[in-house]
Amino acid sequence: MHKPLPMSTMKHGAVCLSDDFYAPKPVRADSPAMDVMTDLQKVSAATVDARESIVQASQKMIARRVRLLLVVDDNDQIEGLISARDTMGEKPVKILQERGGKYEELTVGDLMVPRNLIDVIDIDTVSRAEVGNIIATLKNSGRQHALVVESDRVSGGEIVRGIFSATQIARQLGVAIPIFEVAHTFAEIAAALKK
Repeated sequence: MHKPLPMSTMKHGAVCLSDDFYAPKPVRADSPAMDVMTDLQKVSAATVDARESIVQASQKMIARRVRLLLVVDDNDQIEGLISARDTMGEKPVKILQERGGKYEELTVGDLMVPRNLIDVIDIDTVSRAEVGNIIATLKNSGRQHALVVESDRVSGGEIVRGIFSATQIARQLGVAIPIFEVAHTFAEIAAALKK
């Protein structure tokens, strides 16, 4: 028979931990790659609908403190992804020059990277890799993020299991990174790894 657990009265000054409290552990280039992956089994994915405006998408990124949203349909199937770089970079300007309109009228669907153009890494490969391998992969692809997938044992389909972010990796390496400067980001990471 199970015994009840002892209880006490909550003390004055008790606080809730905010999302800011999570502090990923420091890593080195030879640390396991899993140490720098945002594991979507532990953290819910930040998602957006393709019909939403890019203003709404930007607000979601700010609220979730992320720079990448997975674009999902009504059945939670992935249609693409959109990053802060997509919403604030050259892409919106080019689209507006081509077809006219206002920035606020652009939708996530207008700017997202479609599913068929998203490269992914298998979780089994990641489980045997080191942080340095992930940095090299991001640098080689010229991207700030990489998605990690695994096979669903029941359906055989792909499930997005995790996300790598160059900014997150740099933070865990102890490198300060200016936003949206990919080439500079990798130069900073490479310099930190040589120390």
